[in-house]
Amino acid sequence: MTGLVIVGHGTRSEAGVAQFAALVDRVRRRAAGDVADVAGGFIELSRPPLTDAVTELVDRGHRALVALPLVLTAAGHGKGDIPAAMAREQRRHPGLTYRYGRPLGPHPLLHTVLEERIDAALAGAGRADTWVALIGRGSTDPDANAEVAKVARLLWEGRGYAGVEPGFVSLAEPSVPAVLERLRRLGARRIVVAPYFLFAGVLPDRIVARTGEFAAAHPDLDVRVADLIGDCDALADLVLQRHAEALGGDIRMNCDTCAYRVLMPGFADKVGRPQTPHDHPDDPVGGHHHGHGHHLHDGHGRGRDHGHDHGHDGHGHGHGHDGHGHGHGHDGHGHGHGHDGHGHGPALAPGQVAVVGGGPGPDDLITVRGRALVDAADVVVVDRLAPQGLLTGLRPDVLVVDAAKVPRGPAVGQDTINATLVAHARAGRRVVRLKGGDPYVFGRGHEEVQACLAAGVPVTVVPGVTSAVAAAELAGVPVTHRGVAHDLTVVSGHLPPGHPDSLVDWPALGRGRGTLVLLMAVDTIAKIATALVEHGRAPDTPVLVVQDAGHPGQRVESTRLDEVGALAVREGVAAPAVFVVGEVVRLRAAVD
Repeated sequence: MTGLVIVGHGTRSEAGVAQFAALVDRVRRRAAGDVADVAGGFIELSRPPLTDAVTELVDRGHRALVALPLVLTAAGHGKGDIPAAMAREQRRHPGLTYRYGRPLGPHPLLHTVLEERIDAALAGAGRADTWVALIGRGSTDPDANAEVAKVARLLWEGRGYAGVEPGFVSLAEPSVPAVLERLRRLGARRIVVAPYFLFAGVLPDRIVARTGEFAAAHPDLDVRVADLIGDCDALADLVLQRHAEALGGDIRMNCDTCAYRVLMPGFADKVGRPQTPHDHPDDPVGGHHHGHGHHLHDGHGRGRDHGHDHGHDGHGHGHGHDGHGHGHGHDGHGHGHGHDGHGHGPALAPGQVAVVGGGPGPDDLITVRGRALVDAADVVVVDRLAPQGLLTGLRPDVLVVDAAKVPRGPAVGQDTINATLVAHARAGRRVVRLKGGDPYVFGRGHEEVQACLAAGVPVTVVPGVTSAVAAAELAGVPVTHRGVAHDLTVVSGHLPPGHPDSLVDWPALGRGRGTLVLLMAVDTIAKIATALVEHGRAPDTPVLVVQDAGHPGQRVESTRLDEVGALAVREGVAAPAVFVVGEVVRLRAAVD
């Protein structure tokens, strides 16, 4: 028999707390025997706290739990707050593991209960001329709001109502008055307002109040309010179904339209963003602040920051539990957003973007200013070739957005990158665009600067050490040398000679004697070498090939211009690789 902990967010409504407790008791009775050992608790606002519920199960010998979020939609509480609270429980109980269940809705059992509540409100009146306003909580997460709209549609299908329209009581539109006005204009004479809520609380009370105000202003309409879903057998059975799913690994959580995983219009600032706790709208003291960056404390002087990690194997990812992967939290140590990370370097203002050159790859080859800005960031949008080791030293609350462009593989579009920078800056965050090498050397850095300026976002640029020079240096070759090479040409080789879009004057480069450094040329090096020889470069011109410059796996090969294409194929040269062409290659020295 497994331990099942039912997790509620919390409410200041005594009736809501009592209804939660009644449901936990109902689930416990229906799970009696060998199904589950049940306890329940809240993450804030109400008693019993989650920590008491977990301790209760641990004391009864359970080391593996199912944690079931008692929420209807996959919004911030289910994705971030509750998993973060469970992560803290794991620290309190070393060796504890858990599987994380998915939200309760949408589900046919819930739709049936809603139908029963609406019928009770109708008290025998007909469905055919009844319009229903399904009122959800409302969220800054469009995924959660879309689920309410889906439930409205499913509630309408085949049940004979004139129509069912979704609305929201907080944080989203249409509001309760707005959806009621819409139904009036559609010709509704009888309206049932159905709260899509489990238990009593401030927000359900607000639905009743707003509905009463609308009804008073329209005495010609018949406006009624249905009861909440509440404690019932169907809800208890659904809890046990979700428990069985989690226990069997059958999570099936839909991540395809989650704003924290994919870019959705108007929500670019959320992609990958660790969610931070917010005051509950049920809390008359805190109101309902819902912006990112709000910093709470857990009573031990430590900041709480909640992450959102979309795992899909149903068994967790690196946090010591068997959760689905939504919202594994981070526990900071008092780090806020109002400092520069390590107390040095220039401050990065909220709402500002810094385009930072990270150097050729090793963590210690970034500039001092670049490192300081990275440490100061709230958001780091990072390239594949940027110094990845810097990311491990970031504050726990820093969002890292992967903007990798893999050759012949997955690539984040430049428009998406630009939109991400602007969106996070407009949200008041300190944003660092961390790029490999120098941002203005084939890095599209100026495109990102232009996008920021066009959007009215302040932006600064920090140069970086370009691999066009560093790769040769790290292999012991100077790119210029007195009496050998007085000029240096850096060329992008992503388009071969003869390509109609190429801007490179290959004949001129073939006639020259200086050093050529070819970047992004792994796939085109054979054609480039042929063109250079055809236009005058000596076939035996030395060529240096440096792959993964500066990294432990750095490879260096020396060859001739007329043989470099064959060498690249034979040795399996892969990006990132730099080709250095010229007499300076003969000067290669052993350097450390």
